[in-house]
Amino acid sequence: MFEAIAFYLFAVLTIVMFTITVMTQQALYAITAMAAGMIFISAFFFILGADFLGAIQIIVYTGAVMALYAFGMMFFDTTRNVVEKRTNTQIVFVLGVLAAVMVVAIFVAPIASNNIEALYPVDAAIGNTQAIGIVLFTKYLVPFELAAVMLLVAMIGGIVLAGKKMDKSLTLMAEEDIGSMDDSLESKAGGH
Repeated sequence: MFEAIAFYLFAVLTIVMFTITVMTQQALYAITAMAAGMIFISAFFFILGADFLGAIQIIVYTGAVMALYAFGMMFFDTTRNVVEKRTNTQIVFVLGVLAAVMVVAIFVAPIASNNIEALYPVDAAIGNTQAIGIVLFTKYLVPFELAAVMLLVAMIGGIVLAGKKMDKSLTLMAEEDIGSMDDSLESKAGGH
């Protein structure tokens, strides 16, 4: 009974948060609602007994959204309303069809999952986190480490690209400031 109440409560809260994310025109409201939605998604993992995945959901995804939040506050005028132009109706149609397919897949998944068997049997003597660690660091060690290296390279590349854009924008801002200072000095000299 408790699980059902918690599931429906978190389902409603998750849908509300992601609806706010999509519908609001304020960037900070959207990012805050997205972070809250990610935390509510982690509640589903805790309800299902997948404590490791719930913690990863909070640490990784919510942490990434909070980094997005910080960048949004630093680089954008967050008080300004976002105005979108939806001129391409084909994109809306394709996204609607994909959403319908996903709804059908969600209802068909319990029927199809009866035929699926796990590679490793569940062992009650060890916990969820330990079982995931055994699988990751034995059978999937090389792909796991390759994914970690790829994420590291992507992060370094993003930092380098952001640094180049910052240098360029700071240079342009400095040139504009010097130009405006020259204009004001010329106007003052011309006035005297």
